[in-house]
Amino acid sequence: MQHKNSTPQHAHGHMWLVGALGVAAGLVLMVYVPSLKPVSNVLFLFAGFHLVGAVVLAASIYVMAGRGFFQRWSRRRDANVDAAAKYDFGWAPAWTLGPGIAALVTASATVAVYVAAPAWWPLAFLLALLTASFFAGALITVSSTRPDHAVMPMVDLLSGESDLVLDGGCGAGRTTVALGRALKKGRIVALDRFDSDYIEGGGRALLEQNLRLAALDERVEIRQGDLTRLPFPDQTFDSAVSAHAMDHLGPQIVQGLREMLRVLKPGGRFLLVAWVPGWAMFAIASVLSFFLTGKREWKQLANRAGFEIRDQGHFNGFWFLLLEKPMSAERSSN
Repeated sequence: MQHKNSTPQHAHGHMWLVGALGVAAGLVLMVYVPSLKPVSNVLFLFAGFHLVGAVVLAASIYVMAGRGFFQRWSRRRDANVDAAAKYDFGWAPAWTLGPGIAALVTASATVAVYVAAPAWWPLAFLLALLTASFFAGALITVSSTRPDHAVMPMVDLLSGESDLVLDGGCGAGRTTVALGRALKKGRIVALDRFDSDYIEGGGRALLEQNLRLAALDERVEIRQGDLTRLPFPDQTFDSAVSAHAMDHLGPQIVQGLREMLRVLKPGGRFLLVAWVPGWAMFAIASVLSFFLTGKREWKQLANRAGFEIRDQGHFNGFWFLLLEKPMSAERSSN
């Protein structure tokens, strides 16, 4: 769902960053911590840190390099399994495994600090809180990969059951599948650049597979394009959705919003789903969550682009805005 500008970029190198940090932490847990006298004197702790360090090390190597191999092996293993259960939204391991790796590291650090330096118990307490937060983040990210989490909030988005709806930044089709469940007779245009390095193959092959599994391939048109230069005439769509894509546009967010406004019919509504600072995002991304665009700024950006705000709220740990293109031609052209 990456749409930073018209030139393909792979800005999500955090997969390698997460993996490299995990490798370093795993080596520390396997080599340095067991060498501490209070740890080496207790067989359970000595063996336990080696074991946890090995798990962290293996998971981190998988995050950086092992995903493709395991996916190919998994497909061969599951070749005869009922395809209806095989939705694959292509989430990279840095997203799904990162919080779990962090929880293991901080839990081990909690024990190490408490055993080796009891006087530093406030630090151990802080690490224990971080462990609980990262564990919750791991639960959130793992649950988000399940097909039953391919849902949308209950909002007044559609103007009718035969709407033509744009899914901007569709990725591997998680939101497209959710739209198809709600839109029984209408059609969907699923648009993406399909060049993201954190979805396998950019997502197009997975999107086609998921649409077939959902029996939506006849009602969904797949288009390649950029959110900041949508390849559609003015007033093409009755409604639109963009989940976890607009927040990747950086300084071009307003341009992306204006493009959505342009291709919507007057009175058409746009459901925007984004990450915003909050506990759920802190559990997933830690301090990186502080750099996310906040709710107030999203509202200001939407108004700047020419939208009117109709609703807002939270679902599945994320935040949404329901926006509407004004009926006034003067307001729409601003």
